[in-house]
Amino acid sequence: MRRVGALALLLAAPAGLGAQVLGIPVVNNGFTTGMSIAADVGLANDAAGGGTALGGHVTLGSGILGLTASVSRSSPDVGEAVWSTGGAASLRVFGGPLVPFRVTAQAGAAVWDTGPRTRILHVPISLGLSATIPNPAFAIRPWLAPRIDIARTTVSGVGETATELGISGGIELGFINGLRVRAAYDRLLAGDDPAVLAFGLGYAFGR
Repeated sequence: MRRVGALALLLAAPAGLGAQVLGIPVVNNGFTTGMSIAADVGLANDAAGGGTALGGHVTLGSGILGLTASVSRSSPDVGEAVWSTGGAASLRVFGGPLVPFRVTAQAGAAVWDTGPRTRILHVPISLGLSATIPNPAFAIRPWLAPRIDIARTTVSGVGETATELGISGGIELGFINGLRVRAAYDRLLAGDDPAVLAFGLGYAFGR
């Protein structure tokens, strides 16, 4: 009974949001050919546990496939900081270097521990819609990515899975020298609507 009660309390609390990692929005706005790196600062609302998160990402893109590895450190308003690791695979369904509109399918997974016997597995599956608006000095890329959000919580070997709908979106500025500046917002359409707002910097070594 204690295990069941603990699991019920945990599932009632926000599991957090992650692009694959805790506290950072699910970013699905396409990828460049070659390697790119990025870092984000995430700000969670009260329903998502509050606090801030720092995230880092490395993406390798080749042809129509992109692979991302991510890590984050989330510091909620209550409780200790939590480390999260994860990754994602992205498939370009439509678009290319000369096409200003892209459709990207993405599936990711991340894990983190919220206690000595508590683990959360987060699996977001999204479809990203992005457009590129060229400018002389930089390109503007707005994007939107609805998704299916799966979270499995395991407490002392007892697990339960919750499936919700989520959506993320944002805007990225891409400069000629490879620098990227971005902002993203993520909301899970469940309960009190936990959400995360993030701001980040990145650099694309390829194009």
